[in-house]
Amino acid sequence: MSLFKNVLSNKVLKNNAFRLLHTTSACNKVQAGRYRITPRKDMPLTYEMANPPHEIAHRKSWNSWNTSNLDGGLRSSETAVEDLFIRKFVTGTWHDLFLSEVIIKRQHNIVRIAGIIHRSVSARKIYFLLGYTEELLSFWLQCPVKMELQTEADRKKVIFKYI
Repeated sequence: MSLFKNVLSNKVLKNNAFRLLHTTSACNKVQAGRYRITPRKDMPLTYEMANPPHEIAHRKSWNSWNTSNLDGGLRSSETAVEDLFIRKFVTGTWHDLFLSEVIIKRQHNIVRIAGIIHRSVSARKIYFLLGYTEELLSFWLQCPVKMELQTEADRKKVIFKYI
């Protein structure tokens, strides 16, 4: 107990102040999550890709809406795994057609999946993939799944900037 009192005293704190400093590297030189600038500035980035890591909570929070992560939520880990599964399944099923990120919105018991796809395939194939994806995900997740897609003819329309 006396050791604890000595640590809390001002005299010990002043003498041992060097031990209380944080010794990790500086946080203002964050490189993770940033795209490297190319010499000719010819790498296209979408809006989601162009946001720096410290802006993710402010600008990209709408990409996945659910309330199970709140205090007292019942399914926080299951929801995270399901969102990962949904994104992998959709990008694999709609191979090279999604131009934007897969946006998952959960409202009560319904899972809504949104995104922008390329208009390079026929409408018949798009409707087949739409029904296929909704039906399989509804069966696996045991809740209604609805896909909300927009099509774009030109891939360059979704480019936000070049780096």
